[in-house]
Amino acid sequence: MHRPAGFLLMRVALVWGALVLSACTTLGPDYREPEVDWLARWQASLPGPGQIDKSGDGEQVDLSFWWQVFNDPVVNELIATAQRENPSLRIAGLRILESRARLGIAGSSLYPQVQQASGAVAYVNTQQRGGSLPNDSQDFGSYQLGFNLSWELDFWGRFKRGIESADAAFFSSVADQQAAQVLVSAQVADLYFAYRTTQLRIQIAHENAAIQRRSFDITNKIFKSGGGSELDVQQAKTQFLATLSSIPSLELTLAQVRNALSVVLGRAPGDLPELADEANKLPDIGSTGSPEIPARLLLRRPDVRAAASQVAAQSAQIGIAEADFYPAVSLLGSIGWSGNTLSASPDTGSLGIGPAVQWNLFDHGRIRNNVRLQDALLQQLIESYQNTVLQAAREIDDAGVSVVKTAEQQDLLDQTVVAAQRALDIANTRYREGYADFQRVLDAQRSFFSQAERQLINHGTHISSVISLYKALGGGWLVTPIEQLIPEDVRKDMQERTNWGDLLTAPLPSGGIDSQAITSGATSK
Repeated sequence: MHRPAGFLLMRVALVWGALVLSACTTLGPDYREPEVDWLARWQASLPGPGQIDKSGDGEQVDLSFWWQVFNDPVVNELIATAQRENPSLRIAGLRILESRARLGIAGSSLYPQVQQASGAVAYVNTQQRGGSLPNDSQDFGSYQLGFNLSWELDFWGRFKRGIESADAAFFSSVADQQAAQVLVSAQVADLYFAYRTTQLRIQIAHENAAIQRRSFDITNKIFKSGGGSELDVQQAKTQFLATLSSIPSLELTLAQVRNALSVVLGRAPGDLPELADEANKLPDIGSTGSPEIPARLLLRRPDVRAAASQVAAQSAQIGIAEADFYPAVSLLGSIGWSGNTLSASPDTGSLGIGPAVQWNLFDHGRIRNNVRLQDALLQQLIESYQNTVLQAAREIDDAGVSVVKTAEQQDLLDQTVVAAQRALDIANTRYREGYADFQRVLDAQRSFFSQAERQLINHGTHISSVISLYKALGGGWLVTPIEQLIPEDVRKDMQERTNWGDLLTAPLPSGGIDSQAITSGATSK
């Protein structure tokens, strides 16, 4: 039985396409997480019993709610509010949705890239006048329909590498959102305790001013009664007014810290109901330090994981660039039908299918240099990753030293304040008994008030150092469910504006980027 030539060509094309698919390969290097060779030898200057455990992997250390060490319900409430309302966290959540959409675009490249339907309808009128031929007029309608298909096969892994790159960029956006959580949590705690510290400084200033006002009144009465000198009066007045003059500056600082905290909470600057109570004292967290810290906890910091994901994304770009060395293999197909209203003209149908090859044989070094470019960008990101880890280690060490030294200083300042208080009491007694002049009282007051303020400021600095240590360790983030990335009303507006399908509701994958996941494509699911 005779078979049409088109049928044989179709069989050849299908067999050839199956062979192509079976021979597919993936160009370029598979992702490997950069090694940090010094990590095994590193020992941070952590406070108290805290030290680096080189054998652990950090999985058992939970620093998600580190601020609970302060035992302050207000700071707990403020951080919970910021995690819901902070604008930077909302933007970071939207970037996750953006990268999720980009991953969907990359995934579509595995399917036929062109699936195009076309059609046209036209009315045609022709008129012929003059000349030797008789006048003629003709009109008719024409119409055509067609469907074109073009599918570039992923023969060299170009599209697979593109998905890997988009996949890694997606995980980088997730890690960036978690890094933003770390920063926001630390920022809220830092601003809150800075606010409380400033409140206490204002209280101390008012108490000092009250004491100094009494001294001024006493010296003024003694002077008016003829028993003292005007020098004592003016010195007492100077010290009293100097203390009063420091209060407006502290109140300005208090307002600025409060407004900064308002912005972090996603609110307009103004009074915060959570801060309505006056500060009594700062929390005493002592000099005890962190628990034993596994060395690899450093690599769990969200910013470090984001840097690793950027390395993975760029690693895949090398394979995409190398694919240009080789021919692009595609399967083409088209179906068409055309006709018109002329009775003597037949309708026409067409069918075409077959493979196509496109190969840039002479590129004058463009492809090779593009591969080199992508490799240089990869090495830059590897170096950036190493620098990120180094900076993380520096932050941990700096914060650890600061916690230790501010605790040591606090012990000395506590003793200094006790001694200054005793000196002031003795100076007042000797002045009343006539054994010392008023200058000794002024000096003792100035010393006591100065040391009391130094004691308070150092206490606030110690708390800030503890906050910096937990931030440096990467604490204060949680895996955020998709429905909590952005508020419900925002998601509703986006869904009404654009058809997001299930991208606004489908759960985010747990875990992060790793070499096995990226090379197997598991993270793109």
